Amino acid sequence: MLVLSARGVRELLDLDRLVDALEAAMIDLSAGSVSMPARVAALVEQRHAMLAAMPAYLPAARTLTTKLVSLFPENREVPTHHALICCFDPDTGAPVAVMDGTYITATRTAAGSALATRQLARADAEAATIVGSGVQAASHARALARLGTLRTIRIAGRDPARVADLVAELRGDGLPVSAAASVEDAVRAADVVCAATHPAAPVVLREWLRPGTHVNSVGYDSAGTGEVDGALLRDARVVVESRAAALAAPPSGPVEIRLAIEDGLITADELVELGSICAGSAPGRTSDAEITLYKSVGVAVQDAAAASLVLTAARERGIGTHVDL
Repeated sequence: MLVLSARGVRELLDLDRLVDALEAAMIDLSAGSVSMPARVAALVEQRHAMLAAMPAYLPAARTLTTKLVSLFPENREVPTHHALICCFDPDTGAPVAVMDGTYITATRTAAGSALATRQLARADAEAATIVGSGVQAASHARALARLGTLRTIRIAGRDPARVADLVAELRGDGLPVSAAASVEDAVRAADVVCAATHPAAPVVLREWLRPGTHVNSVGYDSAGTGEVDGALLRDARVVVESRAAALAAPPSGPVEIRLAIEDGLITADELVELGSICAGSAPGRTSDAEITLYKSVGVAVQDAAAASLVLTAARERGIGTHVDL
């Protein structure tokens, strides 16, 4: 069995190919040609945390994986997410690889937002705002920059020192980033907004958004009221990875959608799957004035698609450690 470290995964994962691999996975998911049961989790209530299991089978990619991922939102000195991905032979079920999944989790989430931005943002969108200053904020900045269409990226958050540190890190990579004075000001000035926080209450409000703004929201906190407010869900075209996952109870479904449905702001039938838009079976943006919202919870086929890229590259390049179980 092949074992791949975080360093190896980072070296092997092709970020440009990842967005296209996610697009194919999303199309297959919406077409019903994959197997992806709902995420299950053991809750660590003392830490408001969880350990989740996320299996998936992608026949077209010949990929059978499961991810074990912990989410400890109160972590400060270590990342909030830790993950392992196990890959199995789809013909025999034998385990063939174990790889670090922490980098994949951050990167595939941001790549999903980049894919949604490519499909839903206005053609003339130039200015992006990222709300958050952690790992996901960093990965989103890098993913958006690779689209090649955005001229400016502003970072906004509650902690000015962490925002400044992230801006310095990203500028060191040559990204066109700057620090925002406030979250509200940055959101009001944006064509594309990415929210990547662990919120107890909304950090992106409908009243701040200009006509035609596209919003990506990847934050998850089932104990609060969500990362975006109900008025935004009411007024936006709401796009999800999977309608079934979005409508599921925690730890799968997002609290924002559940509350918006309970409050009569939206209906389940209004949710549009990203894969359907990518395949052309559902329209994306319908006008330059329309507000669009991609509410992501992260789905297992995204991890499977990313892990498949890593494993293929590892075999081609002879990277990794072989062990006998």
